[in-house]
Amino acid sequence: MKRRTASTGPDSSSYDGEFARFFGERAHQLRSTAFLLCGDWHHAEDITQAALLKLYLAWPKLERHDRLDAYARQVVTRTFLAERRRPWRRREQLTDLPPEQAGDEAGGPEQRMLVLRALAAVPPKQRAVLVLRFWHDLSVEETAAALRCSTGNVKSQSARGLATLRDRLGPHFHELSLTSKGGSA
Repeated sequence: MKRRTASTGPDSSSYDGEFARFFGERAHQLRSTAFLLCGDWHHAEDITQAALLKLYLAWPKLERHDRLDAYARQVVTRTFLAERRRPWRRREQLTDLPPEQAGDEAGGPEQRMLVLRALAAVPPKQRAVLVLRFWHDLSVEETAAALRCSTGNVKSQSARGLATLRDRLGPHFHELSLTSKGGSA
């Protein structure tokens, strides 16, 4: 891949082509991550669009294209968390309407809706930890790096988030698999 250097300058058509390929291959996955974080497909599209804009602007500076998936997940997660800190967002109420699109879940739509409602009740930072740890199957260290926090913070946020899920799900919690990608959430 051609990289920008002081002598050649940026080759924008090359970068645009590389980014277009990346976008085509990863947009759905990033949108799914955003949906798990926010619980609303329209809002997930907004988060994904903002994250992809940030990625596009940083694209010429990215040196390690072997770590783009991790970086893209990190940008989506940070975009979600930054957006949740905005004062106007705190006033907005979530709706109980079902998502527009069914996924390839193992437990059926009822269990999926139950888990998604419970996940929506988890505070944003804890939700981000749960999505990265249990949906994307990242280690504690990888999650800490993605969120720029300590491993202890990831462990405590994970424990608190799981406790909130247990409280919300009640007896259904043990029926659901939350331990790896492709689970009910």
